[in-house]
Amino acid sequence: MTPALPRTDRGRLLLVLALATLVTVFTATVPLLRDWFDLRVYHGSIDSWVHHDGRLYDYRVPGTTYGFTYPPFAAVAMLPMALLGLHTAIAAALLLNLAALAVILRLLAGPDRRRHGWFGWALTACLLALFEPLRDTLSFGQVNLLLLALVLTDATLLATGRGRLAGVGIGLAAAIKLTPALFIGLLLVAGRRRAAAVATAVALGATALAAWVDPDASRFYWTQALWDTDRVGRLGYVSNQSVQGILARLGEPDRAVWALAVLLILGVWAVRARRAVAAGDWTAAFALTGLAACLVSPITWVHHLVWLLPSFAVLVRAGRLRVAGALYAVLCTSVVWLWFDDASGVDGFLGSNTYAWITLGLLLWLPVGQFRRGLRTGSRSTSTTTAAPVPAAPAIIPASVQTDPCSSGTDAATAGGVVAVGVVAVGSADVPGAPSEPTASTLPADLKPQSSSERASSYTADPPPS
Repeated sequence: MTPALPRTDRGRLLLVLALATLVTVFTATVPLLRDWFDLRVYHGSIDSWVHHDGRLYDYRVPGTTYGFTYPPFAAVAMLPMALLGLHTAIAAALLLNLAALAVILRLLAGPDRRRHGWFGWALTACLLALFEPLRDTLSFGQVNLLLLALVLTDATLLATGRGRLAGVGIGLAAAIKLTPALFIGLLLVAGRRRAAAVATAVALGATALAAWVDPDASRFYWTQALWDTDRVGRLGYVSNQSVQGILARLGEPDRAVWALAVLLILGVWAVRARRAVAAGDWTAAFALTGLAACLVSPITWVHHLVWLLPSFAVLVRAGRLRVAGALYAVLCTSVVWLWFDDASGVDGFLGSNTYAWITLGLLLWLPVGQFRRGLRTGSRSTSTTTAAPVPAAPAIIPASVQTDPCSSGTDAATAGGVVAVGVVAVGSADVPGAPSEPTASTLPADLKPQSSSERASSYTADPPPS
């Protein structure tokens, strides 16, 4: 049975304060602060490139082997960082990430966001604060939330009948980091050729701009750095929760096996994504694409798994609250780090790849075109090329799904509370062997930026982070 939530404002406030206390204790003890390490890579690379005539891909964080690994346009987009000191850049990055998270939540919630009230959003904040990929994204100073916000903006445009403007966000995201390029594939699968053309043109235009700004850096990246996976990280490192990471921890060196697995995953994704689009379910289509991108990418660090957030929105919307709560709770526990030292054996195979199994399971079984009881459905689009739902629909949820006017306005807050309680119950347990030391620039030169035990980073000993 679903536990009853407080009905009075005083009771709700006490529950939120209790949950906030548990979340604070959890985040102060189990996970690590990453000392903004990735942001220090970005800032140092841009500073060297702009102010010291250094080559973009030659910079290394002092005492480490870590340097810039994104496409050149990412550096162009980060040029304003050259005007900021490191601490100001950290503050700006934190604000940008929080703003991006607010945009993501607004887009995923749609007009229903007004139903949640302060209590529902307070529970959501507690829940999100526990999510390991989000914690890592913020404390590394990573860019994944910004990319997810760009992509979901296009999802909203498509779902609300404004497809003429769609594609710009996906194109920019793909030019900054290659993984979001799979969303161009989604546009093609969905028959949205115009949006696919816009996204491709934007990505190519941004790439051309970067080549004009620094031809040598572009030449090096596209001819050498892109093909050198060792620059990104050790494939078998436990933080790599992609299919390639699974195979590497098994000791499987054959790229043909990985290529076959990628083709199978892409086949499943194409079928399910096309079915979602045919049902007018753009939320699920974009969620499935994020899942597939995480699986087929050669390296998917734990912080990349913020791309799973739309999947949890789909589960909650479809009424799969227990499933959403259980899976989300596991993704809050840092459980994969239990196999940091040794991922051998059956327990290592299952445990060290826990997040990858969750991603794969969601790709296979995420509800598509299914919605909660109490919601009335209208006619559904049966063509991938027909017009998207009318603007009256929620931001991402299609017009075929309308809220029953008789349903309670507290449903969403209640659901959020159930999931939040489940996450705190499971996620607040300490994880033996999980990372326990922050990264820092004061480490001796011969140590990795992960910490003395290498566990404070999503990256590996030799190459720089992605």
